[in-house]
Amino acid sequence: MARKTQISKEVILQKALEMLIRDGYGAINIKTLSQEIGCSTQPLVWHFENMEGLRRALSRYALDYANRQMKPEAENGVAAFEQVGRAYVRLAAKEPNLFRFLYLEGYSGTPANNFDALIADDGNEELMERISKLLGISPEAAGGYLMNSIIYTHGIAAFVATGIIQASEEEMMQLVDRAADAFLAAAGV
Repeated sequence: MARKTQISKEVILQKALEMLIRDGYGAINIKTLSQEIGCSTQPLVWHFENMEGLRRALSRYALDYANRQMKPEAENGVAAFEQVGRAYVRLAAKEPNLFRFLYLEGYSGTPANNFDALIADDGNEELMERISKLLGISPEAAGGYLMNSIIYTHGIAAFVATGIIQASEEEMMQLVDRAADAFLAAAGV
């Protein structure tokens, strides 16, 4: 009879996420993670087979964590989008290793072939409709606003997460707000 593992997948992924946030993905391997947990490498191999299996599972786990950090509370489409953008920049500033892993190194699982792909998912289509109705602009204009805002906000977040720019949260949010206002004006608002 096979021995039942004492270390759950959840415990392993949570500890891997903590290491990712603290030390970056490069510090994580089967041996360092098992040492961090205080177990042999066997439970990690049993749950994930190898480092590639662990990376795939950690990518999903980390993305779920990041998405929870960025979940908007506002019902208003513009306000909800603004909340997500602000949370995205905060994530880059407060947890740069996680941000780099997901959004700069490509482990978020959402590759984009072109700029239109940035707003092509179902959630963004619904958001474009909500913004369009709220502001009295076409869905295409709302899509342009979303795309420009996503690109600009990602740029600020990338500068902050990589340490190229060091700015206060207030400075970053002022930049995001001014750009959002300009993008709304360009959309006809």
